[in-house]
Amino acid sequence: QVQVVESGGGLVQPGGSLRLSCAASGIILSSYDMGWYRQAPGKQRELVAQISTIGRTRYSDSVKGRVTISRDIAKNMVYLQMNSLNAEDTAVYYCNAASRNLAIWGQGTQVTVSS
Repeated sequence: QVQVVESGGGLVQPGGSLRLSCAASGIILSSYDMGWYRQAPGKQRELVAQISTIGRTRYSDSVKGRVTISRDIAKNMVYLQMNSLNAEDTAVYYCNAASRNLAIWGQGTQVTVSS
């Protein structure tokens, strides 16, 4: 079954850190651009970070310097390490796998930054 499943969300205090995980199945990770997106209440879904098939990374300006995307091809896993979290990072975070012909979305994992 082709799917991606997120985990690792939760409640964290401002300034804290969180690592999200995305488990991919049914696909060869290195054949897909893998991305993390987020959607806050009342806002559009936006790209947070992406790692391409060749391992090139890019980040949104709002998270640059605080977030790192990585992948473990052998384990078919993608990670999002988030540091120095603030209230504006509160959102549902989605994992996405994209190829030329297919886009796969997970169900999302909630991240809440609050004291």
